[in-house]
Amino acid sequence: MQLKNKIFIVITAILLCVGARAATDDFDFSNFAITEGGTQDINSEPITINPDAQPITVNNFDVAGIMLGAPFEDVQTLFFKAKGLYSPREKDSIVYSIQKEWKYNLDYECRQQGIFIPSELEQCINTLAKDRGLLYASELHLVRENTGETIVVYFTSNATDNVVWRVLYNNDVNEIEGDHEKFADQREKKILAFWQGVLDKYGAPNAGTDKWVSTNNAYDPMMTAYYGSLDLVDMGRYANDVATNIQAARENFQAKPYAF
Repeated sequence: MQLKNKIFIVITAILLCVGARAATDDFDFSNFAITEGGTQDINSEPITINPDAQPITVNNFDVAGIMLGAPFEDVQTLFFKAKGLYSPREKDSIVYSIQKEWKYNLDYECRQQGIFIPSELEQCINTLAKDRGLLYASELHLVRENTGETIVVYFTSNATDNVVWRVLYNNDVNEIEGDHEKFADQREKKILAFWQGVLDKYGAPNAGTDKWVSTNNAYDPMMTAYYGSLDLVDMGRYANDVATNIQAARENFQAKPYAF
């Protein structure tokens, strides 16, 4: 009977230790979507400011209170802790990323440790990335259930302070319920109401009929309006983030200590 009690106590202690360790783990990789960062297309077409138009300070624009350059922590607090029109989507509201060049470095480093099984290799890469500050919140997905509106906020890596470089807003004004004349009329009215709201908030476009630009440089802050969509973006900030990570990853590649 004493032996059974001792075994029970040992097993209970082990379970308690495991439970305590799980409870203190502040980042369970299985609960988050982790993608490869630095893969966005950074090529931008030339733009021209309309005749007699002036540059606009697009840096001051916001979409639902979200501005370019805002830190991830501020945006997260705004929508996770404060009650507002938008809320995080149910699954994978935050997407984490590892910049592609750093992921390649860590893959090599883990393989040098003899780790080759895909699941173990992925765990090794993710753990090293988190411990070294290379894992960062790259996307925040928000929804407004009663209207079907969505917002995706994109952030730079920790190398450039994990701030907003793009805000992509979408609604359903361009969706067609049917082919009947009444549906076409309803759709046109929805689009008109959306565009009027855009003009009321941001003023008239100063580049073409759908762009608000800071300068003629496509890598400076810009906003483009589509049917039911707004794309507020700072391609220069994103390009700088990618270049910074590429350079740092090259300088910190853990090559073998060759001697000759």
